Parts: sequence; structure tokens; C-alpha cells
Amino acid sequence: MADRSELADFLGAHPPFQGASPAVLTDIADAAVEREYGSGAWVVGPNATPVADTADTVWVVRSGRVVIVHPEGASPAEVPIDTVGPGGVFGFMSLLSSGTVESCARAIEPSVVVQLPGALITPLFATPTGLAFLADAVNSSSAYRRPTEGSAGRTVGELVSAPAVFTPVGTTVRDAVRRMTEQGSSYVLVPLRGARHGIFTDRDLRIRVVAAGIGVDTPIEKVMTAPVETVTADRLAGTVLMDMLELGLRHMPVVSSRGEVLGVVEDSDLHAASTRRSFVVRRAVAAASTPTELAEAGKLVPRLAVDLFRGGTDAVAISAILSVVVDSLVRRAVDIEWSAQPEVPRNHFAWITLGSVARREAMPSSDVDSALTWADATADPRGRGDPSSVPRTRDEALMDLAGRVHAGLDGAGLPSDSNGALASSPRFARSAGQWERAAAHWLSNPFGERGNPAGDSGLIMSSLMIDGRVVWGPRELNTVPEAYRRLLVDNPDALRLQLRDALAGRARLRSLRDVLARRGGTFDLKAHALTPIVNLARWGGLSVGMASASTPARLAAASGNGMLSERDVTTLTEVFALLQRLRLSHQIDQMTAGHRPGDVLIMADLSPLERSLLTDGIREIAAVQRRVGYLAANVGVHR
Repeated sequence: MADRSELADFLGAHPPFQGASPAVLTDIADAAVEREYGSGAWVVGPNATPVADTADTVWVVRSGRVVIVHPEGASPAEVPIDTVGPGGVFGFMSLLSSGTVESCARAIEPSVVVQLPGALITPLFATPTGLAFLADAVNSSSAYRRPTEGSAGRTVGELVSAPAVFTPVGTTVRDAVRRMTEQGSSYVLVPLRGARHGIFTDRDLRIRVVAAGIGVDTPIEKVMTAPVETVTADRLAGTVLMDMLELGLRHMPVVSSRGEVLGVVEDSDLHAASTRRSFVVRRAVAAASTPTELAEAGKLVPRLAVDLFRGGTDAVAISAILSVVVDSLVRRAVDIEWSAQPEVPRNHFAWITLGSVARREAMPSSDVDSALTWADATADPRGRGDPSSVPRTRDEALMDLAGRVHAGLDGAGLPSDSNGALASSPRFARSAGQWERAAAHWLSNPFGERGNPAGDSGLIMSSLMIDGRVVWGPRELNTVPEAYRRLLVDNPDALRLQLRDALAGRARLRSLRDVLARRGGTFDLKAHALTPIVNLARWGGLSVGMASASTPARLAAASGNGMLSERDVTTLTEVFALLQRLRLSHQIDQMTAGHRPGDVLIMADLSPLERSLLTDGIREIAAVQRRVGYLAANVGVHR
């Protein structure tokens, strides 16, 4: 074999090895096996030289050329799906998907191919260079499977192709593997208490059983992962893939709004939805260790929105991707500030994102709404050690933390909510028990009262907190949404008020203020068009027991609730997508011109088609509001 240092230099000149340290490149070169192939010889496929585990192998062409073909058509006459030359890499998709993505490779001229162990290559895909390589490869024809067309804008619920495969607690590894084989599955789910599940995969079989020398009669719960991370069916494929790569997961159960498992998606199902710059941005965020570095990472976000939009990505998908990126910035900001002054245990409090980011509907103009919650049993820092050395109470320490987090986010280009919905405010920083009691108070006193020291309006606070989603800390500390899941049964009057509030903000092209001021040339997309849909969707979700979710998901769940027809839901969903597209286009133009993005557009700047679509959309929203209002007045609010 050629000199190992020469091979290390060769690898270091090509992605995904570029940027790897000399020590890592040396380790990879030392573990490499160099193989020679004649023209027409199979590297992977029929009559190929046996390899111990092709699922854990990555190949690099040192010289010559290799073509990649699908396994079902592995013949010399098969039209190749890719041609790989010197420095080209193949086999990595099988590695990332635990062997579920297969391909065959054949030399089309005398070639030297280097075989590398997957265990040494996998960490490289977590680096910016590796992620950029992966995204480039996946978005090109060199992905070694037929990708799911248009999956970037599709939800994971749409990508579920088969029912989930289950096995009960107490099943042995042997029987679990037999079940997987019978079903042609790479996993089994194990139901646990409280609607939770464990998961056992083919990778667990290799690493936790075979490699560890564990007997196949071992109960499955000894070697499974529990509880497994899940994702709701309304999440977009592209954002779920990024979460999976960040967490190192290859399987993700998809659940309904009520927690029922609909199926399982694998990372290989989602690769076609990956986006290079979004990976790079999140890696930059993850690498930030100071507020200054976080601010530098935040500067990449506006460009991400522009590139996605100009690349043809659907506006709803862009909005979801931006929300995921904002989540990562928030999490990192909390990590940085907590590490500086960890007065409260990490697992005793949670950061809740509110508003459009919580619904995964962020826009470049979106600010950051937030709330804090903590475990009721969390000790006060003053109670530990010398009281004089800890001058702040637990509440003061956490609200100060929130203030520093928001300062860091402001520096990263994510301004704080201008209406004061901030975790640094006492109104939005409470213990889990206090939030639960507050929710009960809002339900019985929706308009607030003088005896309420916080002066809370139940309708306003509940609308904010129902949307809330935990992005840092234990999810169970967010107690408000659960109080609203049985609104129809336990508090029908509160549900009626939610509907009344949703219908109060009528969709309209011109407000009374516009008429009096003779100002008819501008239009606030958010206030006069999107907010009515968002509020109707929130009420619709609550009417069927759904609390936190995206607007389209809430509308879909509310279809046929006795008030919103399927036609209404289809109309509102389509108009919502149209408005988000107009809104994003307007804000991209503003940013490109060097202006701060906003929601007020000039009607004259729209094309005749856009003005016509906007006018029709507003009329459709208003028509749905009138129909729902008529039904509410004549038959009441019920399913």
C-alpha cells in the first residue's frame, strides 16, 4: 500500500475530510485498506470481494472511476445514478442510515479504491465541512436512493409509509429480531407507561448486543433506548432531519396531536429535505461559547432566509426552518448564560418560547417572546451555604438569567418582544405550580380582575401561553397547555370566549383608521389577515383538545368540529400559505434593500396578480368568520 502519510494528505484535500486534524487523518489512514479493481469489476454488489460489514464502510476513490447503480438494477447495462472520480466518496448514505440505504458500485476503468471504517468517518459528518458535504451530496443526484420528491415542504406525517412495528415489554432480543425480520423493519417500539415508548434498532443489535457479548435471550428493555424522542405529524421533514442529525438519531416515531404513534420515519427518508446553509448556521450556533460568538452566528440567519427563498423553498417550510434555527440560538444563549452563573440546577427550570416561533411560523421580522418555569421544589440559592454570599433569591436569579439571555439574543439579531412577553418579567416567570394555578384563574376570570395582583387578562395570557413550547429544560414544567386540553368539557364558557375573541379581529383590507386618515395605500398583513387565521386556528385546536401546534395543524385537527367545515379548513390553510409567501417575499425585498423587515406593505408595490390574490384571500377569511359567527350565534359552540 502507498505511504500512509501520502494517503492522509490525499484524504485531507477532499471533503468530508477537509478540516480534520492531522491526528485524525493519520488514524483514518492507518485503518484504511486499499483495493485495486479492473474495469467492470464490482466494488460493492454481485461478485464483489466480500467485505465484513458494508453498512459500516465508506469508500474513497484514489484513482480511476466508479459508477453507482441501484441494487435492483445491478447489471453492466444499468444506467448509473452517479460517477465517482478521484477523491469521491460513496457508501456514506448506508453508514448514516444503518444500512437501510443500499447501492452497488462498479469500476468502469482500472481503479484503486480505499476502504475506510465507518466508526472513524461518522464524527466527520458533525463538522461544518462534513455537513456541507452531506447536504451537497444529498441534494444532488449522488444520493444513493431515489429521494422523496418535494419532501422539504412536506410534513413527516405525510412521509409515514407504514404502521409502526411494536413488541411488548419482556420480549427477548431473539424474538424482537425475529419480529423485525418478519416485518422488514429496522426497529421495534416497546410501549411503556404514560404513552411513552422505548425503541430497539438494528444498530442497537450490533452495538449493544453483538459487540457487547449480550445473550439474545436478554429482555429487550435491557438494551433498548427509553424513552424515545418523538415528533408530531405536522413538523416539516427538513427541520426534523436537522433535529435528528443534531441528536444523533436515526429513527423518529411520528405521533398525532393526541400522542398516538402513526409510524416511524428514518433519517434516510428525510435526506432529500436537507439544506446546506441551515446546517452550517446551526453548527456555528452550536460552536459559539460567548455572547460575541453567538452574535456572529446570528448574523448568518437573514442570509439563510434569503437563500432559501431564492432557492425556491416553500414559504411555510422556510418559516419552520427559521424557527428551528431560532430555537438553536435560544438554547445556546441559555447554555452560555447558565454556565456563567449556575445558581439554579440545570434540570430544575425550563425556557418556553411563545408566539410565532413557538408555532414554528417565524419570519425575519419575528421577535422573541418567552417565559420561564421552574420546579416548585427548587431550592432558593439563599438557603445554601452562607446567605451573604448569595444575595439573590431563586426568582431573582432566574429572571436575571433571562435578562442576560435576551441581551445575547438582541446582539444576535433577535429582538425581544416589544409588548413585554419576556421571561425576565415577573408576569412570565413562575413556578410550574404557579402557572397551573394561573391557568385555572384565567379560565374562571378571562378578563382579569382587580384582585389579581398581576393584572392578567386571561384571554391574552392564555393565548400566549397555549402556544408555548419548551426549547430548553424539562417539558413537563410547562403546565399551562394541559389545563386547556379539556376546554370543551370542563370550561365551555371559556371556549366560547376564545371564539368570540377570534371573531373580534375581522379580516379586512382597510381599517376605520385608514379610512379616517385617507390612508388606503398600505396593508398590515399580520394584523388584518394572518392574525384572524391564527386565532381561529387556536380556537379550533382547543375545540378538539389540541393545545400547542402550528396553525395548519390546528386547522386540520378542527376540521368537522361542527363549526369549521372541511371546505373552511382547506380555504384557510391555502390562504395562510399565500399570505406567508407574500409576507416573506415582502420582507426579503426589505432586507435586500437594507431595511428592517416588517409586515406593512404598500399595495402599489404588488403585482396585479398579487393584489387580486390578496383581495380574494381576505374575502375568504372574512366569509369563514361570518359563517362561524352565524353558527355560534344560532347553534352554540360545540363539536
